[in-house]
Amino acid sequence: MATTSDDLICAIATPPGQGGIGIIRLSGSGASALAESLCNKTLKPRHATYADFSDSIGALDNGIAIYFPGPRSFTGEDVVELQGHGGPVIQQQILTALCDGGARLARPGEFSERAFANGKIDLLQAESIADLIAARSASAARAALTTLKGVFSEQVNSITTQLIHLRVQVEAAIDFPDEDIEILQDASLRKLFIQLYRDIGSLIATSRQGRLINNGLDVALVGAPNVGKSSLLNRLSGDEAAIVTDVPGTTRDLLKVDVLLNDLPIRLVDTAGLRDSDDPVEQIGIARAREQIGAADRVLLVVAADEVNAGITRDDIQVQASAIVKEMGLVQDDLPAEATSRWPDALLLVVNKIDLVDDAALRQLFAAGPGELPEPIFISAKQGLGLDALIARVADSAQFNQASAPFAARQRHVEALKAAYQSLELADNLIQQGDSAELIAEELQIAHRHLGEITGTMTPDDLLGKIFSEFCIGK
Repeated sequence: MATTSDDLICAIATPPGQGGIGIIRLSGSGASALAESLCNKTLKPRHATYADFSDSIGALDNGIAIYFPGPRSFTGEDVVELQGHGGPVIQQQILTALCDGGARLARPGEFSERAFANGKIDLLQAESIADLIAARSASAARAALTTLKGVFSEQVNSITTQLIHLRVQVEAAIDFPDEDIEILQDASLRKLFIQLYRDIGSLIATSRQGRLINNGLDVALVGAPNVGKSSLLNRLSGDEAAIVTDVPGTTRDLLKVDVLLNDLPIRLVDTAGLRDSDDPVEQIGIARAREQIGAADRVLLVVAADEVNAGITRDDIQVQASAIVKEMGLVQDDLPAEATSRWPDALLLVVNKIDLVDDAALRQLFAAGPGELPEPIFISAKQGLGLDALIARVADSAQFNQASAPFAARQRHVEALKAAYQSLELADNLIQQGDSAELIAEELQIAHRHLGEITGTMTPDDLLGKIFSEFCIGK
């Protein structure tokens, strides 16, 4: 698909601030002519040309210019990169000279958007550029690079090809109504459905892992005052990020810290202690804590071992856990009856301060009545005990497996795959019920559209605008 804009755009492609080198990128018709007027030299394609950069007033900088003629460039248009010194004033002067010469400042993500519009990359690859730049771990960077190379796109395209074959057979039933029953009940059609179920299901699972590696988890630390939530946050982050005192209600607002635990990016959120309070400021903090519970991917319900010994019962903890499940929007009654525990994986019970009590007796207390509480994790944030087990449980609860995430993914990709799977199921059910081929074809078309939204072959303009607006300027 060809770009709809002939504008010549320019932007700084290196991070803001001072640096040894600064790169300014030009793209569009007339890029080479404008760059040559700035350099006072003819630019040879794909050769580095040393030049003095100057405007009508005088010299601006010196460096090298590289010209990439379209369509063999990143954007598919004529592209020039000016590589000079990384001073903010210098770069701004060069940008001003380029704009005076007919270019305009690029919007965020406009270079990548043009690459997408000109068929140089698909939408998955475009998003992976932003993900690669923003990677929070080595695994995330590798996964984003793999997506950029087209691995994710190839799998989506392979499924799309299978779906097209399926649609062809169903459309044949519409074209030959006298034979529609025979066509729709053909064994080869059944095989196509089964294969698509397997391939989409497998890709959903892999994409979930890719999303975890890319975005990580929001983990809220929740519990009564003085159970050690802030101490746990400090211990996991390796920093004294939260104030720790013996005074109840010390934490009154949300405190967010990004950490990397076993290569899984996690945003820890320390919350105000949940209790009844007459303090209006503390009340606001408690309200925000409850909001965070609803927004979190995982909630660590922290209880203090010494308080359990002092009279807090299993029933008291169960009441807290039940309230948190409701705050998270999870309905316990919806869980499978055969589940070993009636508590969702999104809620983990952490028993802190085990250094203050008889550990064996405490574990025996929680061992009674399996299934009445989430399986506890015993730790001492103060002494660093049990933290490896806690981190492992968080990763297990998310079914995080670094090895099974070969590419980066986003939540929209997972949702689109799930929607395609559901439409495929509806089409299959319609066949089993003997419904008309037209209805079946409609569901398959919807599934096809959902897959197209992933790579950008069938993506609404408003979604494209949102995606590229999140990019940095110059990319």
